[in-house]
Formats: sequence, C-alpha cells, structure tokens
Amino acid sequence: MKLSVRLMDITSRGVLLNRADARFMGVLDGDRVQVINESRGIAVPAVVDTTSSLINQGTIGIYRLTNDRLMVADDDTIEVREAPPPASIAHIKKKMDGMRLNKAEMLEVISDVVNEDLSPMELTAFVTASYINELDMDEIEHLTRAMVETGDQLHFSSHPIVDKHSIGGVPGNKISLLIVPIIASTGLKIPKTSSRAITGAGGTADLMEVIAPVEFSASEVQQMTEKVGGTIVWGGATNIAPADDRIILVEYPFKIDARGQMLASVMAKKAAVGADLVVIDIPVGENTKVTTAQEGRKLARDFIELGERLGMNVQCALTYGESPVGHSIGPNLEVKEALAVLEGAREPNSLVQKSVSIAGIALEMAGKAARGAGADLAQDLLSSGKALETMKAIIEVQGGDPAVTSADILPGDHSFDVHAPETGYVINLNNRALITIARAAGAPSDNGAGIYLHAKKGSRVQKGDPIFTIYAEKGWRLEKAIEVGRRLMPVVVEGMLLDRIPSEHWA
Repeated sequence: MKLSVRLMDITSRGVLLNRADARFMGVLDGDRVQVINESRGIAVPAVVDTTSSLINQGTIGIYRLTNDRLMVADDDTIEVREAPPPASIAHIKKKMDGMRLNKAEMLEVISDVVNEDLSPMELTAFVTASYINELDMDEIEHLTRAMVETGDQLHFSSHPIVDKHSIGGVPGNKISLLIVPIIASTGLKIPKTSSRAITGAGGTADLMEVIAPVEFSASEVQQMTEKVGGTIVWGGATNIAPADDRIILVEYPFKIDARGQMLASVMAKKAAVGADLVVIDIPVGENTKVTTAQEGRKLARDFIELGERLGMNVQCALTYGESPVGHSIGPNLEVKEALAVLEGAREPNSLVQKSVSIAGIALEMAGKAARGAGADLAQDLLSSGKALETMKAIIEVQGGDPAVTSADILPGDHSFDVHAPETGYVINLNNRALITIARAAGAPSDNGAGIYLHAKKGSRVQKGDPIFTIYAEKGWRLEKAIEVGRRLMPVVVEGMLLDRIPSEHWA
C-alpha cells in the first residue's frame, strides 16, 4: 500500500495509521508493518498505532526513531506492508510459560530490545515474565553476555582493569567520588560508568555532573581512562550494555529490581569495560534493598559465581545500610562533602571509612597491598593529597574545572530546619523517607536540593536542636518537602510522640 509521509516528533519507534487504512491492510494497534523507502532500498519494521482523526487516509505518521533508520521526508511516498512479529516474541511467551531460555534465544530477545523492535508492551511482558519466573544462573549468564554483545565494549592494552559497584538503597552513597581517584592514583585503570538516579536522590552520574560533563561515547571513555587512569561517566550515554537502560525504564513504575536482571545489569557493564577485578558494595539493613546479612551473603555468592563464569575476579563487601553515608543527601550537598574529604577533611567518618575500606579491597585484589593492608594504603593516598590530585585530573579530562573546591559548591537558597521534639538519642533514620523528602525538594533534577543531617542514629540531641535541614532551589518545592516530612517522620528520637489518636500529622 502506498502512503504519503508525515513526520511526527514522537520519541519512540513506530508509525501512526488512519484506522480506515489499517482496516484495509488488516492490522490492529500493536501489530507490525514493514515500511519501505524504495529510493534508498531501506525497509524498517514498525509497531502500529491507529487514529481516526490525527492522520488522514492515505497518510502515515512516521515516529522519530523509526525515521532515524528510514530516512524519509514529509510528503514522500513509501510502501507499507503487513509484517510478522519478531521471532523473539515466541521466546518471551516461552518465559511467560515458566520455561528456560537458552543462549541463542536470550540473545535474540536482547537484540530486539536494543534495536527497539519490541513494543513497550512486549518488553514489559519479558521483564514481568523474568520477575515472576526467576532466571536461573545459566539464564543470567546468557542475559549478561547478550547485554555485552549488543553494545559497545572497551579494550585496554594493559591490565588489570578495576571496577566497583554499589547495588544502592542507601542515601548519600557518594563513595565513588573517593574510590575512583584513590584507585587511579596508584596507576591502576578504573573506567567507572555510573547510573543516574531512578528512585534515589542522586546517582553517581548526577553527582559527577555537578563538577564535570558525564556524557561520552565508549571510545572517549577509553581514551580518557588511558590518559588519567579513571573516569566517572554516565553509562547511558556510552552505548555500553544499552539494553539495561531500556529494561530499567520498564521496571521503574513497578519499583521492582528482579534478582537475575539486577545481576546481569551490574555485571554486563563491568564485562563491557573489560574489568578483571570487581568489588561489589552490598548495603544491608532495614529500608535497604537487602534487609539481612544472610540475604546479602547469598547475593554475594551469586555475584562471585557470575563473575567466575565471565572471567572476572569478584569480591563483595557487606556494608552497614541503616543510615545514610555521611551527612548529605542530594547532588550539590554530596559533592561538597566528598570534595571536602578529598581536600583533607576527616569527617564524616562513615564516608571516609566506607570509601577506604572498599578501595582497600580493590587495591589488595590488584596486588598493590597485602591482604588486610589495603584500607591503610587507601587512607594514605587520601590523606597525602594524591587522590585529590587524581580527581582534579579526572575532572579536567572530562571537561570540568580542575580548580573547583568544596567551598564553590552551594546548596539551594531555600532551607528549613527540622528540630528535635524531645531530648534523647536518635534511635531511627528511615532511609526511604529521607530519599522521598529529598526528591520532593527537587533532587536530583535540582542540584541544590537535598537534606543535610545534623544528627545521625545514636546521636544525642537536646529538645530544639536541629536534626536535619531541607534545602531546595524553589520555594514551592521546599513547602512540598516540608509537608512530606511531616507525614513521613523520617527521624525518631527516643521518648518522642509517635502518634496521636484520633490521628493528626506532627507539626
């Protein structure tokens, strides 16, 4: 069927047909057509949407991503034919029925994910099926390898290549800003690809972007790492394991992080950058992703086994996760705190100790320190200023100002202090509630938004002392964050009133 082109600025892959044309072709919403640019010899499959009013008969709306491959212009005439669904649909149905996928089937699914040949509904079906019918270790390995093969990869001439990852769930976990320069200052290479926040108040990429650009191609990441020893970049811009970002977008509305997909997500990115030695940070505690040490040890064994299958040496650190790392939550506040430690500050202890402990494990694995001496070496590299010097080189090679200091990084102009309602000890900090408040204040999209904790779990406070301060760049966001804080009550001081019957919000 010959149809006239109308380009549509819709960021997805697909086409829009008038319902009369769709009926004539025998296709429905969600079916596929083959769209053919005969002058260039290009044929592109596309998922169909239909309308009775937005597109006239005889016209086809071409979405932006489809036209990136099709390369047609408004009013061009193209051939449109009914097309069968991709073979990977049968594999997804197989997983929905509780059966296992082999290597070839998994690769076909992930290839179609990366090429965006699956509709959002079909991708959601795959994610849901893998969540309900949990992937076994063979399938996890197949998924990991498929994610690596369908994206860009780094190839370094010298080894070992070091990497680290935190599975998340703890606010203020800014340790990569210290660990990467500590490791790189020894001459080791650590090309750190990081995530932006999805449910948190600031991913490592969000933090690094405060002081330097983070969007680079894989080849640029390799060149920068060769030059200064390390990078801290956004993985979503590199085309490294690109299927991961598409899967995460489907998981986000459901707030799920299926074990198999999480393992594959982490390890695919490590394999793609050529990592030989990997340290995994697994925070454990109430209101984290891993609530018990037993669960953490099981997850660690899974990471180690998957690493062995992929030819990587993996060690895991179970870390305390019931309190934020450091005192700050949110991009500017966290960067300010991390830079201050690089500049010589010895507090906050939780940030310093966690960073040097995990960096120390990596240094021991690489042979830079004897077993048990890695943390001391990491502390020396931090205290001597070598890590700061390396961080400045990383900032500069990524296009930032190497002269930036902690004093240059400021929180939002709007702030509100939350005071202790009673005298006593802080006996509980709810990580999820703190993240929710920081996000309500505007983090991570507003760099200056977030929370600064004046008192942490175990601290003694007097009635009226500030417990934490909420910062925002916009007044209305601060008001919203204050309302959320009153409802969630994220900090508990012994002896304070927890509820009132009939129920009323605390003020």
